[in-house]
Amino acid sequence: MSPFGRILRIVALTGALGLLMAVVPAGASAPQPPLGNWMTANGQGVVHIAQCGDALCGRIVGIDRPPGAPIPTDVQGKPQCGLIIITHETPTRDGAWLGHITDPRDGSTYQAEIRVDGEGRLHLRGFVGIPLFGQTQIWHRFTGRLTPECGIA
Repeated sequence: MSPFGRILRIVALTGALGLLMAVVPAGASAPQPPLGNWMTANGQGVVHIAQCGDALCGRIVGIDRPPGAPIPTDVQGKPQCGLIIITHETPTRDGAWLGHITDPRDGSTYQAEIRVDGEGRLHLRGFVGIPLFGQTQIWHRFTGRLTPECGIA
């Protein structure tokens, strides 16, 4: 290839790279997974979301209850503390995570979409069928203290 041909090839590659960079916003990266401890919308529970294999899951790690009160149980009579209620959350193309959530009080399982907004709040939408027919809760990062007995201090 002639020197002139090499220059044309370099200019073409540089132009293509420039176009690609213009399409992808600066600093764009995959959304961060919503890992960590989250206070539920009603303020009565803390759920720890962690990586579980190739998906995310969430386990109850804190329950707001009076000192000495027993730990609530699920529909099968097992303690809710430690119960996995969020399962199979995998990332979607739009930055959300899609999986399932189980209501520990009655054992009902729903599809669940979770995403973290620009202010660091977790939006959890539980639904049956399509997200349009669901309800969204907003959870906040838990920065308090948990007791060894699964309490919220």
